[in-house]
Amino acid sequence: MAIIISFIAILSWEIHLRHKGMILSYDDNEALWADKRAMVYEPGDKAIVFIGSSRIKYDLDIPTWQQMTGTKAVQLANVGSNPRLVLKDLADDKNFKGNLVVDVTEGVFFSEGAFYDGLTNKKIAYYKGRTPTQRFSFQVNHALESQFVFLDQDNFSINAMLDNLPLPPRQGVFPGLYFPIGFTLVSYDRQSFMTPDFVADTNQQNAVKGVWSYGLKQREESKLAGAKLDSIFFSVKRDVDKIKARGGQVLFVRTPSSGFYREMELKGYPRTDYWDRLLATTDCKGIYFTDYPATAHFICPEWSHLSPADAIVYTKAFIQEIQGKEWPSKNISISQ
Repeated sequence: MAIIISFIAILSWEIHLRHKGMILSYDDNEALWADKRAMVYEPGDKAIVFIGSSRIKYDLDIPTWQQMTGTKAVQLANVGSNPRLVLKDLADDKNFKGNLVVDVTEGVFFSEGAFYDGLTNKKIAYYKGRTPTQRFSFQVNHALESQFVFLDQDNFSINAMLDNLPLPPRQGVFPGLYFPIGFTLVSYDRQSFMTPDFVADTNQQNAVKGVWSYGLKQREESKLAGAKLDSIFFSVKRDVDKIKARGGQVLFVRTPSSGFYREMELKGYPRTDYWDRLLATTDCKGIYFTDYPATAHFICPEWSHLSPADAIVYTKAFIQEIQGKEWPSKNISISQ
């Protein structure tokens, strides 16, 4: 009787979620990140590694990339986290000799500590200490997650649903970084994407804009300068030099933003003081989205990330821009 009741309850919950239009999404946890982290050792002409914050996770359409280039896109970016943590991890890994694309969101990249840095450190530690049991468990979980919507713990666990209760603002209480479900779906390749409902619903978009507005205010108050900022440039150069010394290559990319978010970024992080200085300090090539007509026009639904349809267009243009930079030195081929 207990088995029958449990089966009916689970089946009913799955049917209910699918009836509401929910689609499959994977937990973007340490196990999934570690699975992709293990792929960085493929030859440079077989895979490109991507690190960054959330923008490259949304803006790089992995199926389009792999179809056009014939290379794997190893997605190691982490939402709300400083990519310098993963850059250091790869730089300190003597076995990593591949090609690396680093996405730069200035307010996160040039900071002492982003909101989710602790989760990134947890992912790195998990990868280094993975056991055979954990690897087997991941494969079993993947088989189940690929079939059942309700197993998405990021959105449908008790804690996740409690976090998204519409509680009114309370004075002196941090509002939390809670996003509409339609904004935060993740594929098995760790590509983040928005649902069609989110792209069409300005109310959901405005909810995310509210989170960005709060975060932009906090960043403005904690922006680094002087010796602390200099130390960031020094640490990035040190890590990039380590990768280059082993035969790897590094490319920096500035992905699109728009609206109020873009205005605040231009005001708080002038290009000459941050982006241009980063390329000069590291002696690396870079691709800045406003420098190219094919990518300068994008309007992000919530100011900071591309819709799935625009991500495909952006990825195609980005591949062409990489070709124009003749990067990497053994250039990837493009299939038409």
